[in-house]
Amino acid sequence: MIYVVGAGIAGQEGFCQRVLQLVAEADVLYGPPNLLALFARLPARQVALSADSDLTALLEEAEGNQVVLTAGDPLFFGLGRELLRNLPREELEFVPNVSSVQFAFARIKQPWDDALFVSAEGRSMTHLVDRIVANDKVAVLTDARHTPAAIAAELLRRGRDGYTVYLCENLGTAEERVEQTSVALLPQLVAAPLNVLIFIKCYDSEVDDSLPTLGVPDSSFMTVKKQITPEEVRVVVLAKLRLRQDMVLWDIGAGSGSVSIEADALLPFGRIFAVERNSDSARFLRQNLNHFHSRNVRLVEGEAPACLEDLPDPDRVFIGGSGGNLWELLEVIDERLSASGRVVLTASTLDTLVAATDFFENNGYVIEVVTLNIARTSSETDYKMFEALNPVYVVVALKESASAALA
Repeated sequence: MIYVVGAGIAGQEGFCQRVLQLVAEADVLYGPPNLLALFARLPARQVALSADSDLTALLEEAEGNQVVLTAGDPLFFGLGRELLRNLPREELEFVPNVSSVQFAFARIKQPWDDALFVSAEGRSMTHLVDRIVANDKVAVLTDARHTPAAIAAELLRRGRDGYTVYLCENLGTAEERVEQTSVALLPQLVAAPLNVLIFIKCYDSEVDDSLPTLGVPDSSFMTVKKQITPEEVRVVVLAKLRLRQDMVLWDIGAGSGSVSIEADALLPFGRIFAVERNSDSARFLRQNLNHFHSRNVRLVEGEAPACLEDLPDPDRVFIGGSGGNLWELLEVIDERLSASGRVVLTASTLDTLVAATDFFENNGYVIEVVTLNIARTSSETDYKMFEALNPVYVVVALKESASAALA
């Protein structure tokens, strides 16, 4: 057997009696120098491990009782995964200990059974921050490139600062520090290389309790000169998109982000890309994403279709504005849209309506057009009179054979 045992936070006293017995009977002891030093007086041959060590090869070549020392739980972002991938399971036994993440949550006195755990190693900054934004409570094991300051900078760039942050450094050592801070102040802290970064989302009870899942009032969104898909149109658009929980949605010409934000509740395991070229609109969009604690929405600033190249292929597309590039945009969407995908487009002019329907008909889509004539009463007048909004045409295009039905 090869025994892979986890070290506790507090040195040798962190090992259970069984682990101490396994170590005492070992012929070969592997581990980082600091853990091997705890057992310097034992007769076992000691093999110091570094980042470049091929542990699998060392274990296959050696004979006798072999014990591998590692930190915390070997199967929690540890070397246990590599060993299981390269060695027979029946030759391995794991004896876990308290992990640094578990210890960090104990230090800040917070439950950790509802947290997401992410290791920065091997991830892009975009993917890492996407995971943070999509969850209420996240523990991040940082690395030399994805430092606390760098992670905070990306969150701030996206306008996602609604977190209480705990920086937990050098846990269990004389240099231990646990600092409660915010995303805005985190870049000012000099973090030690060994740290666990914990984000806990702060909720505004007014947003969470009073706003519906669909049909959020237009006044709740910050926007440029009332440039927003009206509430009633938004609800129809989301119904026509036929969203399922794990889809990829492109929201092109996102404006205030109202469609993306409401779609976020319908796509708990999906990804939403809010594409916006106007810098003022993008600024308000960031604020709205932060205000509504949107989880799976990522702002993409740029001119469509050029900025769509690096996005994953969509299952659904909503076009609220094309910036005068409608035909070129639809050609790119047609190439990238998944089989049986849907495009929903809103138009306020006959020119856009005709151009869109011509394209979809010429490319074999099944189309449906809905005209919405909306009138609202106003509370600002003495008499209950209706104020009509401009008609909106909702074009629904299904990428299937012409014999298919939209239903």
